[in-house]
Amino acid sequence: MMAVQTIPAVSGEIRRDEPMSRHTSWRVGGPAELFYKPASLDDLSLFFSTLDEDVPVFWFGLGSNLLVRDGGLPGVVIAASGIFTELEKTGDQAVHVGGSVPCTQLARQCIRWGLGPSEFFAGIPGLVGGALAMNAGAHGGETWERVTSVRTIDRHGQVHDRGKDEYSISYRQVDGPQDEWFVSADLHFDPQVSPSMATLKEMLARRKDTQPLGQLSCGSVFRNPPGDHAARLIEAAGLKEFRIGDAEVSAKHANFIINRGQASALDIESLIAHVQRTVLHTHDVELRPEVHIVGKQLQ
Repeated sequence: MMAVQTIPAVSGEIRRDEPMSRHTSWRVGGPAELFYKPASLDDLSLFFSTLDEDVPVFWFGLGSNLLVRDGGLPGVVIAASGIFTELEKTGDQAVHVGGSVPCTQLARQCIRWGLGPSEFFAGIPGLVGGALAMNAGAHGGETWERVTSVRTIDRHGQVHDRGKDEYSISYRQVDGPQDEWFVSADLHFDPQVSPSMATLKEMLARRKDTQPLGQLSCGSVFRNPPGDHAARLIEAAGLKEFRIGDAEVSAKHANFIINRGQASALDIESLIAHVQRTVLHTHDVELRPEVHIVGKQLQ
């Protein structure tokens, strides 16, 4: 049991048994045992400082790269998208950005400031905090190429300022101190690179033309294997429009799985596993999910 009774009077919203289907871009997922939207960093620190050590904590952003199973999430879900929204230029080539700033907003503002390369952030469908957590990238750029330092909060409510050298960074993976979440980051851009609003608009137009935007999806489901593209492998395996229940491999982009309206999380997870098995059998390539799969199966 969670020691919810010991939590002090903090600002923000606390809800019990909150359906995660209301918050994920796939519109699936069972309930969060406790769902907390803090009003400030101080409130979040106070909340964490009173939480029992054995209570699971899940940090939630936009839900755009997430599959929550139908049995839901035990413990506490922290939804901090309403705070950590600062975005300021702190030097000639330096920017301080909160973890809850949308990556597209970061891209547009950096272009206005003349800072590049920054256009690629517009291709990341989520918040800066999530981009930091997985080293998200698009159009040849990756988040941690721009990072100089980060601020985090741990599950005891302590805030840490950490350098880039405290993390091990690779393709779509970031390893660092455990049980900490990104509050903000300091970024540095290249004085030799001039960004282009026209390039950003071209990227967004290409994304609109090649991806099933406006449909219920999580973005790219699988990481690209070395030297190849997951979408090409899936399409070559004949899996476009393959369905399990109301979950379907997109006809427009094979690395997207669409919820046609009534899919369950189990339908989507089963389709992910089917795609992996088929691509392994057809191409002898093991696809690794880019989407995070969390929570419990229904009993």
